[in-house]
Amino acid sequence: MTQGIRKLLVANRGEIAVRIIRAAKELGIPTVAACSDADIDSLAARMADEVYILGPARADKSYLDIHALLGALKATDANAVHPGYGFLSENADFAEAVLAAGAIFVGPSPQTIRRMGDKAEARRTAQAAGVPVVPGSPCELFDVESALKMAESVGFPLLIKASAGGGGRGIRLAENAHQLSEEFPRAQREAQAAFGNGAVYLERFISKARHIEVQVLGDGKHAVHLFERECSLQRRRQKIFEEAPSPALNPQQREALCASAVHLTESLGYKGAGTLEYLYDDATGEFFFIEMNTRIQVEHPVSELITGIDLVQAMLRIAGGEPLGFKQCDIHLNGAALQMRLNAEDPARDFFPSPGMVELLIWPQNEGVRVDTHLYQGYRVPPYYDSLLAKLIIHGHDRADALARARMAVEQTTLTGMATTLSLHGELLQQPWLHSSDFHTGTLETWLIDRSSGGEA
Repeated sequence: MTQGIRKLLVANRGEIAVRIIRAAKELGIPTVAACSDADIDSLAARMADEVYILGPARADKSYLDIHALLGALKATDANAVHPGYGFLSENADFAEAVLAAGAIFVGPSPQTIRRMGDKAEARRTAQAAGVPVVPGSPCELFDVESALKMAESVGFPLLIKASAGGGGRGIRLAENAHQLSEEFPRAQREAQAAFGNGAVYLERFISKARHIEVQVLGDGKHAVHLFERECSLQRRRQKIFEEAPSPALNPQQREALCASAVHLTESLGYKGAGTLEYLYDDATGEFFFIEMNTRIQVEHPVSELITGIDLVQAMLRIAGGEPLGFKQCDIHLNGAALQMRLNAEDPARDFFPSPGMVELLIWPQNEGVRVDTHLYQGYRVPPYYDSLLAKLIIHGHDRADALARARMAVEQTTLTGMATTLSLHGELLQQPWLHSSDFHTGTLETWLIDRSSGGEA
């Protein structure tokens, strides 16, 4: 058991709740699954040592209800909270409330969450640490006139981005001044509705960029990286397919990118797992910091497979008061890994949500295959939450080996009872541009459009 955690409240659901419970059990930490009414029969609830019902299915009445979660903390006598990803994982007020209740928040300090959660402030922090950022406005903007003036120095095309944004929301593209005038108030309204904060900033748009991120761990004094992940294959700015390491970087670029991430992480006095996201310009070889996620990420398993480090256990150890148990020289890049997200969505119907009953479930058992999921045969997927069902994570000797194993894994997976994105991954793995790594952040959407119209990507 870690030094300071004697019982852990898991303030999340789905596969990440299962993932956290498994990691805690391996460390000998008792767990409490904080569930909504809709998740009473979930795998997380079955696995945890205790279950506490937060409230109704609606997230704002359960997983987003800070008072309900604090009530769970008190009622179960847990002394630590792991927020997972999504929901309240990057909510500084929640982290503060947990600490005020005398418990441990498994993550960075509320001050760090607030600082890096504000995208404009995060840019300034990165710049102060000497980390390159995409050219953009140095501060938040609140009116069209200021935006138009700032656009003269930023240049078109540009993105209007929510300062408190995340997950691809609150972002608008403007090709010229006229579009900026039209899209600016729309971005503000979307930001206000999604995050309760209408502040936005401008950022130059790199048309054929890659989305590359660096996984870091810090104990408040020292930080290390677990190399980078390639996350360019996205639909509506939501990641679908991730891999590590990035096939775009040479060793010198990798070293520079990861070193910048560690430097910024240490400058923050960061504690826990975090991810620094960058845009990489294939044409010039330049990389630019765009934001930091102060939590565990959906795609963290690919970093675990190429390094052998359990990130969730590391988070729990650090939160419990232990220093990092390794140095950068102890972390080595081993082979290649990729992850395919399986969602309860119908690709034939424009990815329409497709919750339902899991009728037949067979996972591949081949070497190099890991499945992170909360599914079991007979489980009914509720319609109230994110559609992620499972993650097929593949490790190979190199990228070609991982891709070959991935095709076998897809062929050997059976999941019936609802439409899923499994078949889409089967098609994706046949695309020459995927195997040659000839893609950027817009490639997948272009391919999906061509695919739906009967054309060739």
